[in-house]
Amino acid sequence: MSSERRAGHPPTASGGQARPLLVWRALSALSLLAMGGIHLYLVFAGTGGVLGVLFVLNALGALVLAIAMLALRRGLAATGALSLLFVAGTLLSLVIALTPVGLFGIRSSLSYQLAPTALVVESIGVIVLAVTTALAFGKRTG
Repeated sequence: MSSERRAGHPPTASGGQARPLLVWRALSALSLLAMGGIHLYLVFAGTGGVLGVLFVLNALGALVLAIAMLALRRGLAATGALSLLFVAGTLLSLVIALTPVGLFGIRSSLSYQLAPTALVVESIGVIVLAVTTALAFGKRTG
């Protein structure tokens, strides 16, 4: 045991808190890729028009954010917060589209291909990204 640990000093960034944050970063990236993958699959399965274009943009955004979540050392809290807003916004868009009013004239239903799966994946993504963002903010201030 090092003298720093015996003296009551907290573990360094290479120890204690870094490993859980790395796991949460990986889970966040997987959540983003899963969400983007669902949207890209729907485009290849026949979703076209404006919605298809939006789904492709969603998939690209998810890919960029997933890479940033894994690659960036600085700005992780901001990346986490942006990713959290991105997934929460996508989830909210789907929920609104499931209502009778729809979203910008686009309505969906739970019988639509992968809609229930997207609800689950995006809900889990919001939770995972919230934890990751909280840990990143905690590391930044700690």
